[in-house]
Amino acid sequence: MVFTEKPAEQNTNPPAGKAPAVTVKDLRKSFGDRKVLDGIDIEVAEGEAVVVLGKSGSGKSVLLKLLVGLQHADAGAIRIHDKDIGQLRREELNEIRKKMGFLFQHAALYDSLSVEHNVVFPLDRHTKMPENERKQKARELLKSVGMEQDLEKMPAEISGGMQKRVGLARALALDPDILLFDEPTAGLDPITATEIAELIAHLKERRKTTSSVIVTHDMSSAKIFADRLVLLRDGKILIQGKFDDLRRSDDEFVVKFLRDGCDGENTGKER
Repeated sequence: MVFTEKPAEQNTNPPAGKAPAVTVKDLRKSFGDRKVLDGIDIEVAEGEAVVVLGKSGSGKSVLLKLLVGLQHADAGAIRIHDKDIGQLRREELNEIRKKMGFLFQHAALYDSLSVEHNVVFPLDRHTKMPENERKQKARELLKSVGMEQDLEKMPAEISGGMQKRVGLARALALDPDILLFDEPTAGLDPITATEIAELIAHLKERRKTTSSVIVTHDMSSAKIFADRLVLLRDGKILIQGKFDDLRRSDDEFVVKFLRDGCDGENTGKER
C-alpha cells in the first residue's frame, strides 16, 4: 500500500474492490481551544480491520464516539454504509447503532447482571426473539469467546480478560456489521492481551464481512488483527498503511512509536 507522511496527501483508500462501510471526510473536533481532530479522512472497507494509533490526547477515542454518534463533529462528515449520520433523525441514528457493536475499554458490563444476562440484555431490548432463542444465542456467543462455563457468574467474579470476552460477546449480540473497539487489551497482562488479540483476529476471519475500527496503543496486538494502521498526531493523520509500511518510515515520531510500542505517557486527556 502506498502511504505518505504528509497529512495533506493522505492515502485513505481501503483495499480495491471493496465498498467502504465507514467513510470519514475532513472530520474536525475541538474542545475549547484544543483541536483534537483537525481534518482527517479515513475509509474502512467491508470486512477490513483498521487500527487507529496515537499518543494520549490524539483523538483516538473521540473518533469512536463520533462514529457512534455519542459526540458531534464540529465539521466534516461521517457516512455509515453511505448514510451521513450527522443528517439523521434520532430514530434513524438508533437504527444505525443497532448494527454497530462497541467493546468499551473496561468492558462496561452491568454489575447487577450475570455473564449470560449481560449478553442477553441487548437482545431483550432490541429484538422480538422468544426468550429461549435469546438465551440460546447468548450461550452460543459466550461459547465463541470461551466463556460458556461462566454463564451464572457476576462480573465481579471474573478477571479483566474474561470481562473483555463477555463484552465482546455482548457487542456481537445484534449481529453488527461494524465493530468498534476502544483499547481492547488495555490493563491486561501480556499473555491475556495476546489471547484477546487472537480472539479478535479469529472472529474477524469468521465474520468476513464485518468491518472493525480498533483504537489501541498496543503494537504487539495491532500486528495480530490489523489490516491497516492509521497513526494520528496533532489532530491529523501522520501516516497509514500496513505494519511494514510504517516500519519503513524514517519519521522520528513513527520510529519512536513503533519502538516503544505505546504512547509512553498518560496525560489523563481524552484520547
